[in-house]
Amino acid sequence: MKLHDFDYDLPEAYIAQQPVEPRDSSRLMTLDRETGAVGHHVFADILDMLNPNDVLVINNTRVIPGRLYATKQDTGGQVEVLLLRDLGDLKWLVIVGGKGVTTGRTLDFNDGITATVIEERDGPQRVLEFSQDIEDLVYSNGQMPLPPYIHERLDDPERYQTIYSRIEGSAAAPTAGLHFTPDLLIAIRDKGVQIAYCTLHIGLDTFQPVKEENITEHVIHSEYATLDNTNAKIINDGKLAGGRIIAVGTTSARTLETAGILSAGGDPADPAASENMCPWRPVTAFEQDTRLFIYPGYHWRVVDAMITNFHLPKSTLLMMISAFAGREHVRQAYEVAKQESYRFFSFGDAMFIS
Repeated sequence: MKLHDFDYDLPEAYIAQQPVEPRDSSRLMTLDRETGAVGHHVFADILDMLNPNDVLVINNTRVIPGRLYATKQDTGGQVEVLLLRDLGDLKWLVIVGGKGVTTGRTLDFNDGITATVIEERDGPQRVLEFSQDIEDLVYSNGQMPLPPYIHERLDDPERYQTIYSRIEGSAAAPTAGLHFTPDLLIAIRDKGVQIAYCTLHIGLDTFQPVKEENITEHVIHSEYATLDNTNAKIINDGKLAGGRIIAVGTTSARTLETAGILSAGGDPADPAASENMCPWRPVTAFEQDTRLFIYPGYHWRVVDAMITNFHLPKSTLLMMISAFAGREHVRQAYEVAKQESYRFFSFGDAMFIS
């Protein structure tokens, strides 16, 4: 499988710069993964597409305003810092923007806070050790880390959070969930659809495209994920009762499939080693980093349907939905989306693949 198989042309005019109001007025394309047939709706119509006993699995991660600015203590040069993960003991994994941010260099932030580079990792990744807790700094000076393809100012930072975001720690929003409103979720519950929660904190891979021409050589970065016992039971009971497990977004899908592999005794870092699914416990509760890389040829164990946005060319997310719906079906659906002027990427429209 080659990288160019997941490339497509997208003029910049198709990239949504602002979210629509209300959230559920965005457009919704349906894609039948068996036939490739597409349909056109608004997102609020998702209520009619869900059945009693289905389980909707949503990622309750919350984006931290983790874009900070600093200066090099010795030269005064400007540095942009994007917080990725709290490593404990005042240490953070970050992405840095700026030259010469090397081991031993000290950065000055506001409020008298400093940080020292104690480790250099791949590309612009660094580990910083701060002089003190930075929670106040983040919430007084941090900016929402919008993707680089969004060039317009976002007046309300909550529009880059899902309405059910709870667990702080993400460097980007799980954007498929941005379309839900409180009233829509209530209506979904009232219809008899179960709602289960997982957490996956989105990290570096959101910002880095695949570069290897042979995609199997791509090393995907790990992301923290967890599924607790209560929500695992909701998913297992729903699956065993014949309901569909519907992942809201690629992050929920990655968490569910990780839980499915672990339940069958497999290794999410090597999913091809075991294609089994535990028949009486489709998922298991877990809390660990996941390195699961899903691309065409992957054997799906848990997810029956998926709500997702339109993804960047050559991205691991596009590879995942191509694995779910078929590369050719996805390619054709994206061409239709352009013809019909759908809005792409984080603030764009959605797909329901079933």
